[in-house]
Amino acid sequence: MSVNEEYVRDPGKAAACIERWLASLVERAGAKGIVAGLSGGLDSAVVAALAVRVFKDGALGLIMPCRSDPADAADALLVAERLGMPHRTIELTPAFDVLTSAMDSAVPLSDMARANIKARLRMVTLYGVAQSTSRLVCGTGNRSEWETGYFTKHGDDSSDLLPLRDLLKCEVRAIARFLGLPEHIIEKPPSAGLWTGQTDEGEMGFSYGELDKYLAIGNAAPETALKIEALRAKSEHKRLPVPYCKCKIEL
Repeated sequence: MSVNEEYVRDPGKAAACIERWLASLVERAGAKGIVAGLSGGLDSAVVAALAVRVFKDGALGLIMPCRSDPADAADALLVAERLGMPHRTIELTPAFDVLTSAMDSAVPLSDMARANIKARLRMVTLYGVAQSTSRLVCGTGNRSEWETGYFTKHGDDSSDLLPLRDLLKCEVRAIARFLGLPEHIIEKPPSAGLWTGQTDEGEMGFSYGELDKYLAIGNAAPETALKIEALRAKSEHKRLPVPYCKCKIEL
């Protein structure tokens, strides 16, 4: 999709807006900076680049392999080194294996449950490091994912800051080009890395281009619009606060 589409906001102005916002919230919290997961994908690369511009060494990147494609960790390392971002690699595969083995012994895990544990284990790791280093956890989710529920509940949606939450995927890509991120990362097929060969678009059943256009101006093929609205409805619980029972009992 061309970045000249009418619904793609100026990437330079968007980047500056996010940078001011990040600086303000971290200062208000009295934190030393942020920690973010580096997946080797577009969104995490943009978050990392913006964070480094604001916090310099206060921005810490975590590369967290968890029975995942080694190429993703290599791409994450490429981004960190290109940006000069302090980073650590924490291998989560042993912890994942022990945890899922214990669960399987009680109730056999479904493939999707097993995949989502990876995202939740990574978030546990991010919060452990953030708390230990006086940083805030910076999430990487964008508007396109949020609207369709394309995230793991209590996984990659759990963070202190969501700088890309108001941006369509095409806008994130435009900011990536504005920031001079590697073209390989910008054009890499989006994937949550939940299993081998998994891609966002393959799982959703439509492209991000189609999704962004529908979210921005309501324009999509009827069958695509139905799929998007079905995902919105199915994932509504992910966007709402946890419900609780209000006991209206007379004293």
